[in-house]
Amino acid sequence: MTVSIPFDNTFAQLPDVFYTKQSPVAVKAPHLLAFNSELADELNITTDRKDALADVFSGNALPDGADPLAQLYSGHQFGNYNSQLGDGRAILLGEVIDQDGQRRDIQLKGAGRTPYSRGGDGRAWLGPVLREFVVSEAMHALGIPTTRALAAVTTGETVWRESGLPGAVLTRVAKSHLRVGTFQIYAARDQIDALKQLTQYAIARHYPEAKGAMGLLRAVRDAQVELIAGWLSVGFIHGVMNTDNSSIAGETIDYGPCAFMDDYHPQQVFSSIDRMGRYAYSNQPDIGVWNLAQLATALIQQYEDPESVLEEATEIVHSMPGLLDDARLRRFAAKIGISQCQDGDADLVRDLLQQMSDEKCDFTNTFRDLSKGNVSDKISKDWQARWRQRLLSEPDAHRVMKLANPVFIARNHLVEQMISSALEGDLSPFNRLMTTLRHPYEDQPEFADLQKPPEPEQRVQATFCGT
Repeated sequence: MTVSIPFDNTFAQLPDVFYTKQSPVAVKAPHLLAFNSELADELNITTDRKDALADVFSGNALPDGADPLAQLYSGHQFGNYNSQLGDGRAILLGEVIDQDGQRRDIQLKGAGRTPYSRGGDGRAWLGPVLREFVVSEAMHALGIPTTRALAAVTTGETVWRESGLPGAVLTRVAKSHLRVGTFQIYAARDQIDALKQLTQYAIARHYPEAKGAMGLLRAVRDAQVELIAGWLSVGFIHGVMNTDNSSIAGETIDYGPCAFMDDYHPQQVFSSIDRMGRYAYSNQPDIGVWNLAQLATALIQQYEDPESVLEEATEIVHSMPGLLDDARLRRFAAKIGISQCQDGDADLVRDLLQQMSDEKCDFTNTFRDLSKGNVSDKISKDWQARWRQRLLSEPDAHRVMKLANPVFIARNHLVEQMISSALEGDLSPFNRLMTTLRHPYEDQPEFADLQKPPEPEQRVQATFCGT
């Protein structure tokens, strides 16, 4: 044995209309940069040779039981429908059953060209690989559903973007890689049998209690509601909420031009490709609803008479804004110490956020200070008095706030500094960030510098897609 992965593959058993079977493209000189041994244990992955990890997680060696493939899907990108996308640089090695009985995908990202590469090189460079490793693991520690990072490997090859950059491969773990766009492509192509089979597969894998396509739609809605509310509560901006980046399992997926806010601004945009602000921080709930509507439009095509379920599908989609409002209020109420919402709490939250926006308050630190009873002097005395009066009926407010307000997030300038250091061969900032972000709700005095917002010259104005 070198590396043992107990594969138990189901997607690869579906008809090949859903994918193309393909092995990863070998790389020149793989070197293991990071390995998530805790996650490996969860997935029952074992090895008796650490040096074999680089070969496996670069794609140079296929473990027994792997059945590699590239998945097919389409999607709306910034509102425009692209009729064929698919895994252009990712290979699904297979699935495992983790120690909790949960089925999970293991995928290599940056594994070479596939039939869906659309002229791309199928590769990834080191920066986006380390960004996704750090931010996805930070999101997991924050308690927000997300794909996970298992390994990062450099390839010994140069990837050309604006300049030559070191190549790398990320091993990503997900509940599945089924997206809204996976359903869209079969509906658009009028491949109804495939659409029905995909629906049945998704229900069996993710939502076995769901009844039929409309039951699946409700389940995806509920999962996305909680996911997006979680993003908002920690100031996270996905940056590219295309339907091909919308997981039906309700996980955060595809960390391209993502970012956490420093100063609170509801219209904040970081993504360099989001020139119209479609995916700004405060627009994310509306985009979640829009994406669900695209899923509904695809799912109803499998009915002999789509009109017969149109009213139900419409009700499911139209109920999402209200559910998002409720979930968002619940999250933000907890951030100011309220465990059970009452009339007037929405106004209390809204007024605080408005003042934070007007005064350019740091999102994370402002809320964390509240949990210590420290209110920024930028927040009005009137609001402070209202808040303290409200907390008289919340005896557990301190604990509620500490659990809702992290000390540490993956701040943009720290991530950029980490990448720059890694390009120079120094992984100490990466390792330091990973150590800190594993426990984001704990005060860690030795890492207090990582809690500070950026100085003006450190501010990151734009984030970029890895492709």
